[in-house]
Amino acid sequence: MNPLVTIQERAARPLPDLDWRARLARLEAWFAPVRRVVVAYSGRVHPSLVLRVASDVLDEGALGVIGRSDSYARRELELALLQAADFGARVEIVTTGELADPNFRSNPEDRCYHCKSELYRELSGVAERFQATAIVDGTIADDLGDWRPGMRAAGESGVRSPLAELGFTKADVRAAAQLYGLASSDKPASPCLASRIPYGVEITREKLEMVERAEELLRSLGFKDLRVRHHEDLARVEVPLGEIERILQPETREKLVDGLKALGYRYITLDLEGFRSGSLNPERLRVKKS
Repeated sequence: MNPLVTIQERAARPLPDLDWRARLARLEAWFAPVRRVVVAYSGRVHPSLVLRVASDVLDEGALGVIGRSDSYARRELELALLQAADFGARVEIVTTGELADPNFRSNPEDRCYHCKSELYRELSGVAERFQATAIVDGTIADDLGDWRPGMRAAGESGVRSPLAELGFTKADVRAAAQLYGLASSDKPASPCLASRIPYGVEITREKLEMVERAEELLRSLGFKDLRVRHHEDLARVEVPLGEIERILQPETREKLVDGLKALGYRYITLDLEGFRSGSLNPERLRVKKS
């Protein structure tokens, strides 16, 4: 197998001339010599593809493991379990306690490093019990140039990233997921709830619950791509630019305002830049990415 690809090693996309079908064939071949594997599974499309292929190739030798924490929305857990059951994958849930870690709770810019370190400690224990020869995640080639502190934790724990190693992009993963009919193939990205809280602001269970319930409210109003950024008593709502007019319709707006205030927010603001991932990332990183 190829060595672990990390952000420091990236010079160009691996195997740039391959289409997604050829990459998928190589992914199947990647798993063939692996006797037993633990997949860091969350239900998002990238690790879902990894678990599906690993399960197809290794059958009982593949085990998906979900890290259940306060920052993992209950809805995401339910969808992840339903999807895995749909294609017959084995899944185990472990409880992670990152809120007990002050390095995570204080919400530094490398918050994800501390979260992933806790997750991979748990996965290492499962892998030892399962007699797995590898732990893998769903990192893709696109992630290698982004702000991903969790990748450092993966490298330190020896976690492999077959999609990144084989040069899978978001488009490649979506195409392969659609081929398999994965429920997550057209599911909007949904990072952990802690990503809605600005860096440097303490993460608490109460804040995470407010965010989770606020986003469920938006979904109940018919929105799919969305974020509710938590700024203490102010909720900053993000929806795609094309849906701003709809959210401002009197009936929808009133339901949203009333619902968010009932959750404890005093002020409700609509972000006129629209929905975008990573809007709370450090400013220097947004400048670099743009």
